[in-house]
Amino acid sequence: MTTQRLLLVEDNDMNRDMLSRRLRRAGFEVLWAADGEQALRAVIEDRPDLVLLDINLPIMDGWTVCQRVRETAEVQDTPIIALTAHAMAEDRDKALGAGCDDYATKPIDFPGLLEKIRRLLES
Repeated sequence: MTTQRLLLVEDNDMNRDMLSRRLRRAGFEVLWAADGEQALRAVIEDRPDLVLLDINLPIMDGWTVCQRVRETAEVQDTPIIALTAHAMAEDRDKALGAGCDDYATKPIDFPGLLEKIRRLLES
């Protein structure tokens, strides 16, 4: 079985490093991007199996990244989980409305996030 590749889009170095290490320990290959422009380019060029997408990003926000991925035929079916510090119901609705497949709030509940990742990768 090939290792599944995740793209972690997070502009905070500490959050990105911590989450990357935990995802690698869980058996994933982890690519990363620190802003929305890098994220969009990485989705199109590297074709990850799933994207963990911070919403508050420099250059291009996560909502725009998600919408652009959904408009790009070659990668439009790539599963995307929004990562955000906003825990309100309308934020979840906005993430799903923008085309995200799921939603996780910060601080990240890592076991819950792994469950969401595995569910989306299996479907």
